[in-house]
Amino acid sequence: MTISVSIDQGIALVTLNRPEVHNAMNVAMIADLKDTFRRLGSDAEARIIVLTGAGKNFSAGADLNWMQAASTQGFEANQQDAYKLARMLYTIDSCPKPVVALVNGAALGGGVGLVACCDIVVAQGAAQFGLTEVRIGLIPATISPYVTRKIGESQARRYMLTGERFDADTARRIGLVHEIGDDADAIISGLMANGPDAMADTKALIRDVAHAAIDEALLAMTAERIAARRASAEGREGIAAFLEKRKPGWAK
Repeated sequence: MTISVSIDQGIALVTLNRPEVHNAMNVAMIADLKDTFRRLGSDAEARIIVLTGAGKNFSAGADLNWMQAASTQGFEANQQDAYKLARMLYTIDSCPKPVVALVNGAALGGGVGLVACCDIVVAQGAAQFGLTEVRIGLIPATISPYVTRKIGESQARRYMLTGERFDADTARRIGLVHEIGDDADAIISGLMANGPDAMADTKALIRDVAHAAIDEALLAMTAERIAARRASAEGREGIAAFLEKRKPGWAK
């Protein structure tokens, strides 16, 4: 496996584990990430997923040896390779569990794409970022939907075109990073206090309302979803626990 996975007290730690090449992604790592996030998404033991990198860096993006080999193939083979990367990113982005990125060292190219697919991002103070594809004559195609959604079109125009590196403070300012620190313990603790199903439904809700017109259909959909939550076993337990001044069952 090109990644390592452990689950402890509801927290699944997924670690990119190719430190000798700065956790650059090859075809094996892409497959391992897709399969792991698909599995963890339906694993009741895992309530929160934390993604980080082994060694000094989070991820240098795509493995250039893999990219060079791919460049000698025909268009269809290249397209199939790229589609596997696109599907992996989508699997992380659409995972029903909260996904927290803990970014150490450099996150470049596809590494920024991984970060952008996570719900919450905590970066170490020395972390560096860069959408560096244009520096080697490529484009950030498969990661562009997630990165542009996170940092906005204006910032994407700058950083995707210049290929320049930027620090953790800049990443936080443009919306790629939420917090700067050496761990995500406080955020994870807060997530663990929440209803697991409610968080999954909230992720789906955000995707569905983010770019939707505020019309009668949207009003009806949001009313329907909160009604379903109120009537759910988890919703009833949460309200009862609050009124009875006790912890809900999932927080024990």
